Order: sequence, then C-alpha cells, then structure tokens
Amino acid sequence: MGWIYLIIAALFEIGWPLGFKLADLQPARFWWWILMAAASMTLSGVFLYLSQRTIPIGTAYIVWTGTAAVITFLLGIFMFHDSTSVAKICCATMILCGVIGMKLFEQF
Repeated sequence: MGWIYLIIAALFEIGWPLGFKLADLQPARFWWWILMAAASMTLSGVFLYLSQRTIPIGTAYIVWTGTAAVITFLLGIFMFHDSTSVAKICCATMILCGVIGMKLFEQF
C-alpha cells in the first residue's frame, strides 16, 4: 500500500507548481489556483507521510520528488510550450531512470 500512497503523493506534488503557473496565466482565478496549489501541497505531504510508514525515507523522497519533477517537466513542454532540447530530455530521462532504479533495487 505504501507504493500506492507514494504515487498519489507524487501526483499531488505536481498540483502546486501547476496551480502557481495557472494563477499567473489566469489572474481572474488567481485565488482558486492558489487554493488548489495549497491543497495539493497538503495532500502530497499527507500521502508522503503514509508512504514512509512502509518505504524507507530516502527511497520515498527520491521517488516522490523525481516522479513529480519529470511529470511537471513534461507538462511544461506540452501544456505551456516550455523550451526543450535533447540535453534537457536526456537529463529528465536520467532522473526517471534513478526513480525506477530506487524501486528495482529496493531490497538491496
């Protein structure tokens, strides 16, 4: 169950930078997006706490931040047309490989 909590935590972790970006782009809904960001931060922390009850803290933290960072990077490219390059994609891929490695080598 810890890994499910951790994935949920990572998905909520994406919500706060997304909320901040949308608050900037849609000033008429500024407080709505800030509230969404704050709620995402809170829920992300709660689910990270729940995941750490069964997953080592270092593994949980790396998977939480790494997964959220890569997905946020991709959202930036596809939703907000952030600039990208082969080097940036390679770096994001290395982060993703590290996250996968933390899960694969969890027992060692």
